[in-house]
Amino acid sequence: MAYIRVRFSGILLMVMVMLGCKDVKENKETATKRMARPELDLTEANRLAGLPLGCMQTEYPNRLGQTLHDSTHINNPKTLHPAFYGCFDWHSSVHGHWSLISLLKQFPNLDEAEIIETKLAENLSKENIASEIAYFNMKGNASYERTYGWAWLLKLAEELYTWDDPLAEELATNLQPLVDVIVQGYIDFLPKLNYPIRVGEHSNTAFGMSLAWDYAVTTDNQPLQDIIKQSVKQFYIKDIDCPLEWEPSGFDFLSPCLQEADIVRKVLPAKDFKHWIKNFLPELTKPTFKMETGKVSDRTDGKLIHIDGLNFSRAWCLYGIAKTLPEYDYLIPIADEHLKYSLPSIVDGNYEGTHWLGTFALYALNHSE
Repeated sequence: MAYIRVRFSGILLMVMVMLGCKDVKENKETATKRMARPELDLTEANRLAGLPLGCMQTEYPNRLGQTLHDSTHINNPKTLHPAFYGCFDWHSSVHGHWSLISLLKQFPNLDEAEIIETKLAENLSKENIASEIAYFNMKGNASYERTYGWAWLLKLAEELYTWDDPLAEELATNLQPLVDVIVQGYIDFLPKLNYPIRVGEHSNTAFGMSLAWDYAVTTDNQPLQDIIKQSVKQFYIKDIDCPLEWEPSGFDFLSPCLQEADIVRKVLPAKDFKHWIKNFLPELTKPTFKMETGKVSDRTDGKLIHIDGLNFSRAWCLYGIAKTLPEYDYLIPIADEHLKYSLPSIVDGNYEGTHWLGTFALYALNHSE
């Protein structure tokens, strides 16, 4: 009997050692994955800056996305949008400007810093912004770029607001009248929206409110905060069991489920968000959660390449959840893998992707810290 106990104890010790080794191996693998996370260093910053710099004053090709009410709406892009005429469409031009300002703030020694500052001053002049406002005031244009372009305009304004630089102060002053138009647009529109728009493209309500919320908090704009908080609670607070397995759709560059989680985590206190997400995305609460990266079949197709953007937006949402709820840190390697899949492919010379994907990559990298 003593022999059996000794032998059993020996076996038990071996099992415990093996399990311990397994835990050490898994911890090392996790650490290795995190060490391999893409980083925003000066080399990467220069690479990303080259994308919007190369298109911010490139007028064609261009997608105006307008509804013509009379002949006064017909003109070339630069005349209609002297500030934001480049990078294929208005919203991409806006967030391209945001990208350059974000990168300049973080890396003042960018290779093309002087050229970037010159082009920013040229595009975001007081006169050009006045023309942009005039376009929004034209008949039928009140809903122009609602709310995707609106959101990026407020993100651009927020970036200028938080940049301690003489150029930023000048550009922020120039931009403010258009910012006021957009803020009022949100305040007027959201109370009339009875149902949220739950898609993976531009009109996604959660994304539009997420960037607007950041601006409202940073600038202490209480009326905008109030209307967004009210809308979030109206639209999302009772949601449960989001069908994450239905994603992605073929043209998604946003995850409807994760994007909703992203705005709710910003608006709710962390303890309330923790309770909410257990009901909304129960599978996400398990440390064994997996999410395969979105695969792109043809990067020359302007719609199919949206999936690269989806990988970046999934990443920033997952990083955000882990930041709000540190016990969800097992989501970080999943976010890293999404970044690593698409990051090398955004500078392939294909304008269908290069005119906008750099912004999504940068936004994800900014959230990975």
